[in-house]
Amino acid sequence: MNDNGFEGVRVCVFDAYGTLFDVHSAVGRYSARLTDAGAVSMLWRTKQLEYTWLRTLMGRYVDFWQITKDALDFALDTQAVDDPLLRKDLTQAYLELSCYPEVPKVLGDLKARGFRCAILSNGSPEMLGAAVRNSELENFFDAVISINAIGVYKPDPRVYQMAVDQFGLDPAAIAFQSSNAWDAAGAGAFGFKVAWINRFGQRPERLDTVADAELKDLKGLPDLLPAS
Repeated sequence: MNDNGFEGVRVCVFDAYGTLFDVHSAVGRYSARLTDAGAVSMLWRTKQLEYTWLRTLMGRYVDFWQITKDALDFALDTQAVDDPLLRKDLTQAYLELSCYPEVPKVLGDLKARGFRCAILSNGSPEMLGAAVRNSELENFFDAVISINAIGVYKPDPRVYQMAVDQFGLDPAAIAFQSSNAWDAAGAGAFGFKVAWINRFGQRPERLDTVADAELKDLKGLPDLLPAS
């Protein structure tokens, strides 16, 4: 950890899925209706991410809601689950993901200290709005930024530029938080100060970038930031 790495930070930008919101809470709600809920949830998430990268590389953009549904169909088909009602319930549940327990307090602390906060996400505006409302986080964010406006997905540098344009700041004045190691690497390569929220004890990616800090959840973020 670089103890001085976050000096000069004025804005905190958060990835949404896996960082603020628990992507596995959708399947968790209906786990009793699945033979192997864990496998479905992991594959759903894996294909969701893969489709963002592949569609960006192919130049075949569809929004994250379509990708989320396509990835779920792949996961259910792989597990030989043919249940249209369950599919409908799981799809709806993705709009109602739970935030992680520490999120409201951390965001409240940051706002009280004068930091501006934003989401920068692959999610569509409708998905992000639903997730924020479901967890009652509306009052914490100065901006909720979706890649939908530019039609490419993370970790394309144009995505991170959206936060710079939103706040009119140098990248080094922005702290970016993500639980996704590849996203943290992309943000670091762009020039943000990066806290990798390593919720699942993953090994570091080999992508020639190292996060400025590694945390197991968001509780430690306020201690990294300069005094207000």
